[in-house]
Amino acid sequence: MSGIDDGLVNVGPALGVAVAALAIIAIIVNHYGGAGLGAATARAALRAVIQLAALAAVLAVVITHLWSSLLFVAVMASVASWTSAGRITGCRATLTATLRSLLPVAAATIAIVALMVAIGVLPATGLAIIPTAGILFGGAMNTASLAGKRAHDELRTRHGEVEAALSLGFATRDARMEVVQTAAATALIPGLDQTRSVGLVTIPGAFVGMVLGGASTTAAAVMQLFVLITLLVVSGIAAAITVEMVARGDM
Repeated sequence: MSGIDDGLVNVGPALGVAVAALAIIAIIVNHYGGAGLGAATARAALRAVIQLAALAAVLAVVITHLWSSLLFVAVMASVASWTSAGRITGCRATLTATLRSLLPVAAATIAIVALMVAIGVLPATGLAIIPTAGILFGGAMNTASLAGKRAHDELRTRHGEVEAALSLGFATRDARMEVVQTAAATALIPGLDQTRSVGLVTIPGAFVGMVLGGASTTAAAVMQLFVLITLLVVSGIAAAITVEMVARGDM
């Protein structure tokens, strides 16, 4: 059996062997390359296999009904918030930290997707809502994690500056903000670079998926632009809220 050719890759045994070989190479490189993340890479690859297999099975069921699609979006928001909370705090996320992370990670995405459905930009179907929300949750999660982790690192290494600001009469939040506010800018760099290089360095998945699905290249480009600009919005909000919460001691 040669596999299924979908126009992009030949999905068959050869692809499975290639993925396994590349995973092994990544594990070896990350183990011996100085990062010491070989085990973490292996776990991440294994989780990806299991989660994508589960995703394929679940989506086939939930995507047919709007209520089940919205429930799946809620699950995605919870997992993204839990993941980000763990990265920000540097330990296993608690329920309180996860709930707090919902604000920077999920609130903006839910509001924007709901608005886009209300005005007719996105159809009220799981096929449109789930992937759009997933992309935005992912962007906000990554930005919040980077901003929060960097903010805590800055507080640890520059605690003397915080103490100096406090001695000058600064409020605790303001003294901490003087140190952590640059973390937001650093966290936004990947999204800015992705937007600036689109079409020149990268051809994003939303564009490729729409073209392969039969849409015109113009329609695909417009949709991809919507995704990229919206990512900038949710990422900016995620970074700002995360840094504010760290400065206030809420994360």
